[in-house]
Amino acid sequence: MSYENPPGDGGRGPRLVVAEPAGRRSRTLITTLVILGVLLLAFVILTGFWTDLLWYQSVDAQSVFSTTLMTRVGLLIVFGLLMAAIVGLNMWLAYRFRPVFPTMSPEQASLERYRQALAPVRRFLFIAVPGFLGLLAGVSASAEWQTWLEWRNATDFGQTDPQFGLDISFYVFTLPFLRFVLGFLTAAIVLAFLASLVVHYLYSGIRLQPADDRFSRAAQVHLGILAGVFVLLRGVGFWLDRYELSLSTDDFVPGITYKDVNALLPGLTILAIISVVCALLFFASAFRDGFTLAVTGFVLLLGSSIIIGSVYPAFVQNFQVKPTELDRERPYIQRNIDATRASYGLDKVVVTPYAATDAPSEAAIEASKGTIDNIRLLDPAIVSPTFNKLQGIRSNYRFPDSLDVDRYEINDERRGAIIAVRELYLAGLPDSQRNWANNHIFYTHGFGVVAAYDNTANAGGSPAFFESDLPPVGELDVKQPRIYYGEYAPDYSIVGAPEGSAPRELDYPDDNAPDGQAVYTYTGAGGIPIGNPLNKVLFAAKYQDTNILLSDLVNEESKILEVRDPRDRVEKVAPWLTVDGDPYPVVADGRVLWMVDAYTTTNRYPNASSTSLGDATTDALSQRASNLTTQPRTQINYIRNAVKATVDAYDGTVTLYEWDTTDPLLKTWMKVFPNQVKPRASMPQAVLDHVRYPEDIFKVQRLIFARYHVTAPDVFFSGQDFWNVPNDPTRTTTSVAQPPYYLQVQLPGSPAPVFSLTTTYAPQRRDTLAAFMGVNSEPGPDYGTIRVLQLPSQTTIPGPKQVQNNFESDPTVASQLSLLRRGGSDVDLGNLLTLPVAGGVLYVEPVYVRATSGEGFPLLQKVLVGYGSKVAMRDTLQQALSDVFDGVPVTPPDNGNGNGTPTPTPTPTPGEGTAEQRLAQAISDAQVAYAAGQEALKVQDWVAYGQAQADLQTALDAAAAASLELGITTPVTPSPDATPSATPSPGASA
Repeated sequence: MSYENPPGDGGRGPRLVVAEPAGRRSRTLITTLVILGVLLLAFVILTGFWTDLLWYQSVDAQSVFSTTLMTRVGLLIVFGLLMAAIVGLNMWLAYRFRPVFPTMSPEQASLERYRQALAPVRRFLFIAVPGFLGLLAGVSASAEWQTWLEWRNATDFGQTDPQFGLDISFYVFTLPFLRFVLGFLTAAIVLAFLASLVVHYLYSGIRLQPADDRFSRAAQVHLGILAGVFVLLRGVGFWLDRYELSLSTDDFVPGITYKDVNALLPGLTILAIISVVCALLFFASAFRDGFTLAVTGFVLLLGSSIIIGSVYPAFVQNFQVKPTELDRERPYIQRNIDATRASYGLDKVVVTPYAATDAPSEAAIEASKGTIDNIRLLDPAIVSPTFNKLQGIRSNYRFPDSLDVDRYEINDERRGAIIAVRELYLAGLPDSQRNWANNHIFYTHGFGVVAAYDNTANAGGSPAFFESDLPPVGELDVKQPRIYYGEYAPDYSIVGAPEGSAPRELDYPDDNAPDGQAVYTYTGAGGIPIGNPLNKVLFAAKYQDTNILLSDLVNEESKILEVRDPRDRVEKVAPWLTVDGDPYPVVADGRVLWMVDAYTTTNRYPNASSTSLGDATTDALSQRASNLTTQPRTQINYIRNAVKATVDAYDGTVTLYEWDTTDPLLKTWMKVFPNQVKPRASMPQAVLDHVRYPEDIFKVQRLIFARYHVTAPDVFFSGQDFWNVPNDPTRTTTSVAQPPYYLQVQLPGSPAPVFSLTTTYAPQRRDTLAAFMGVNSEPGPDYGTIRVLQLPSQTTIPGPKQVQNNFESDPTVASQLSLLRRGGSDVDLGNLLTLPVAGGVLYVEPVYVRATSGEGFPLLQKVLVGYGSKVAMRDTLQQALSDVFDGVPVTPPDNGNGNGTPTPTPTPTPGEGTAEQRLAQAISDAQVAYAAGQEALKVQDWVAYGQAQADLQTALDAAAAASLELGITTPVTPSPDATPSATPSPGASA
């Protein structure tokens, strides 16, 4: 209390003031802070929940959200209440049957103080402790929502394991759920036992310093029953362990083995029986004096588990299996081979002997014309800078590091293509233009598709585009070229405006527009409305960005576009799928779609070998291309390309199509979400035409097949015939697998070339070629058929590493490469392609030249070719082929308008065309002039030599002028006294 004399009191004198106690003020403050914290947490949870719901509604996938949410909440409630009930009930029983008159020993006198201290909060503790444990258990159980849904909707595989005769679905769906339930019950009993033990001790049911018995009768019964239930659950675990043997990975081959069948399997059965007996002893001891007999049984169980579960199996392995391991393990190796080939879809691989020759006949070359005419000369991992330089247009656009390979109907002919979309790239904007309005309001989308023929190029080596420029022109008839959803799209953009409002989204550069920019207002169906205040608040909180809430650029018709990467959208719509790391753009019916392949996987296929998905799918290309996603390093032993999805690049619509109609995992999830996956037959033909066999599953399959092409247990045991996926020979700094390549391949016996995904194999510890693998990527009855051309085991046909070494060690090739690197230029070696041609193996590697300084970009200039022990590096593919085919002429594909190979883009006349085109033309002219001068020197025609030198100087001057215009301070031009750094394009004349 205190007195105060307030001013203006009229002389009434001081008055008494009662101060609030400090303790009460602090409690009020703490209570306020707790309430505010709870409200903030609730708001954060509500924000995530509500914005997720709005997103799922925007893609018409509410059932995914609701089913997933209800399942997780249901598991949390059921298992949380069950845990709380088990622990709480046992705590109550321990308290309920406490001794009425505890013996007052010194120990109990000490405990009495604790009992008195806990008395006011006893009821709270008896609720709070089970409640807290129940909450933890519920949260843990909610994470098993996929396990629950798979078990509830399980689909039979129609195949049984050879040991127990159970359908594979038991191991994939049922056994994981049983393990989950067993683990939960075991944890609940252990926690209940410990909680009951504490309560019994606190309330004298257990006495450490007894005058008589240590346990009261109630405590003995209670704890004895709990111990018996625990041991009984352990017996159930031993029984389930029998089936887990088919999933073991600790022997020579994964799965069940001789040691498992003859030692562990009977041992686990015995342990399960002993556990039941031991549990019965605990139940009996609960109603008898003491636990001596039960404890003896439990010790026997522990000893038996060590001897039967570890010592005896080790004895069998070391003294029965190892001395005659092959004879003992032969049937189990065969089981592993059969299961592994089936689980990875390799049981129907067609293997054909291929006696590769190095002396092809003219007839054999003609028979391989389908492959030769379609050899891909553009490397999608090399020409991205060229696309960016020639078609990027502005710095806020970009193409991916690795472009995509596809095929299109051009002039009624199927043509291979290198394709990419021109995506929005905010990082390319100058810092002065990076602000919130530009990042999220004005720059919202990319624009257009760029595509080039994959087996030809323009004069000078630039790609021969058949779809290009802004606005787009070309053969693809793109009706909606705007790219709002892509691999480089920003986290979110805000689009839309009331009808009649002036557009403000930057569309594309347009010289005819008043400001040099075409503008646009988004009218698509995608996005989430954020015009109302609630949604503004929620999304401002989600992105921690108050501009969403405060900016007047956000209007009543605004929508927010988020989750814009095609992979992320498919993963969110179908969280039970694993998405391929390389989506690719497709133009279908005038719209740009992203094709996304998705997989079902598991690591519970009995007797099959497992592999790391991340390791298997990592190669030289995935390591360096930012647009390729690395898979997680999860272990799998089953994979299927179950779903093919499309994501509309304009409105973000996600469509899932059933692709593997026999996959039990897909069928199971289609039961869970019955309306989310469309039938395969509903895929539009325009989309179906661009289906291709996905890379990640092929990488997994090729890695597994390197060992499991061996089907004889004896040969598999020796391991002498295993293969390796060769490292990329063009990567000299790292040792990483060569990526597979999409190629048009006409395999022996095939009437026509087929779009295929291909790879090679080398024998272990050798660099020769062991086999060529290709999978049919054309939609149709033969789609997905894997064919392997297996070379004789003693073949001397060089593999990729040897061929690359042959290229660079050949004196003529080495000299040309050295000259190409002079004059301010760098040489990029493209992908080394392996092709079965004319009864042998043909290697083709494009050679690119680019300026070292400035903003140089690769131009296709030479072609390296290897066949057998022969190598050649020439200006054109046909010239190089003729060299390695011992002079047999190779007819170039028709470059007219009649047979499908398009007329190359016309070469500009001197002084015309873009600076890039004039530079390319000047380099080409320099090459021609230099070659003419060399020919004149041979015959000592000095007049012709003088003219050639004059032409060379003219070309050098033109190259210098074009280089300076492009900002290249060191022009990419050859010196007059050196071999030119570039040659005419191999594509146009090829």
